[in-house]
Amino acid sequence: MRLRHIPGAEEEIASSRWVYRSPEEVKQDLPSPLYLEIGMGKGGFIIESAKAHPDICYIGIEMYESVMIKATRRLDRMEEDERPSNLHFIRMDARDIGDFFPECSVDRIYLNFSDPWPKTRHAQRRLESEQFLRRFYPILKPGALIEFKTDNRELFDFALTEYDKAGFSLVFSTYDLHADAEAMKDNIMTEYEKKFSAKGNRICKYIIKR
Repeated sequence: MRLRHIPGAEEEIASSRWVYRSPEEVKQDLPSPLYLEIGMGKGGFIIESAKAHPDICYIGIEMYESVMIKATRRLDRMEEDERPSNLHFIRMDARDIGDFFPECSVDRIYLNFSDPWPKTRHAQRRLESEQFLRRFYPILKPGALIEFKTDNRELFDFALTEYDKAGFSLVFSTYDLHADAEAMKDNIMTEYEKKFSAKGNRICKYIIKR
């Protein structure tokens, strides 16, 4: 993935009041219920989710400063009465998630339009792979959910072969989310979801349970 370098992004994120900087900072006041979005991108989905559900605490996780800074700046621009107070971010590699969250501390994880890593030799880098799901499993509470959306049919088919190997069970699955009126009732669209569905791409979704 080629990302545009933004001068000063690392320092700006490090000083942002929306960002947790260490595992200790997260753990000292661990909220509940707690929902994570891993690979939050520009933050559109998680910001709107936090606004819609003020009783739930949200943490957005993003690896790249040049992407996360778009989310922190978006919060900075919002009026005080419109800005959700139940939202924070962490800049981290998802492989380190166990360092930040204790066992059985998370109620839900969202994986929205993850990098598909199309080459077979890179399959273990996919967030929906057995390897990553095994990292997520311990931090989830019993009965907690993972929700995954993508327009990439090959990635979705791959994901459907992985979850049971990591100990999860399937709750819901569709190859055309936007055609399912019941599933769309509480759906909050991501930036990519709006873009791809406008082009006529079908959006796939599954929900799996620990």
